[in-house]
Amino acid sequence: MLIGKKYFCLILDTQRFFIELAYDGTAYHGWQVQPNAVTVQQELDRALSVFFRQPVETLGCGRTDAGVHATQFFAHADLAGISEERAVSAVSNINALLPYQIAVSRIFKVHENAHARFDATARSYEYHFHFRKDPFSLGRSWLYKGVLDIEAMNVAAAQLMQYTDFSSFSKSNTSTATNNCKITAASFRETENGLVFCITADRFLRNMVRAIVGTLVMVGRHEIGASELEEIIRSKNRSNAGQSVPACGLYLVRIVYPYVD
Repeated sequence: MLIGKKYFCLILDTQRFFIELAYDGTAYHGWQVQPNAVTVQQELDRALSVFFRQPVETLGCGRTDAGVHATQFFAHADLAGISEERAVSAVSNINALLPYQIAVSRIFKVHENAHARFDATARSYEYHFHFRKDPFSLGRSWLYKGVLDIEAMNVAAAQLMQYTDFSSFSKSNTSTATNNCKITAASFRETENGLVFCITADRFLRNMVRAIVGTLVMVGRHEIGASELEEIIRSKNRSNAGQSVPACGLYLVRIVYPYVD
């Protein structure tokens, strides 16, 4: 028995922070950590852990697939014994530890129950096409060789907002509590060398945007009409929809939170 010694247990204050970042997903197997593959989350967790000298595990606003990009992405992490000032000012140091394809734009304190995934009220994606060979679009846009009826595609895209169950555009092996999503915007706009599809919803199912775009391309080729698109949606059967377009053209571009400017 030891006498005359005092033992102290240091309890460090833990605070929750949001990390806003962007990434080129070409070289990564998506966002989420997985065995035997390099992911964006793995690289971010490593950089945060090294700089703050403690194990850090982030939780992201979603799960982008391999090859998918993000111009805006949020993750949250709990840091022990780290002041708000130190965390906020750590952006350049964290970026120095990250690969060039991943960039943190800001770190900011949030309330202790803030959740990067469940608190998001809207998400927006873009899908990029280009029609002429362009080395600067390689890996960042889909080179489409053909003619598309963009007006017909926009008519069909507008019909998406009339439905909520998008089982027809979800990977069949995905198990979720519900396949209901509320789409608030969906349209194509032409660019100098291509096309961009923009879509906003409260949530998205796995592979949903790429499957929707693949089906709308069928409309643009006049392989199906707008009425047949509605039949596909009502069937709730993935095999009735079009093929998923390549990941290289897909970008997560905006996440909305009620408490983030």
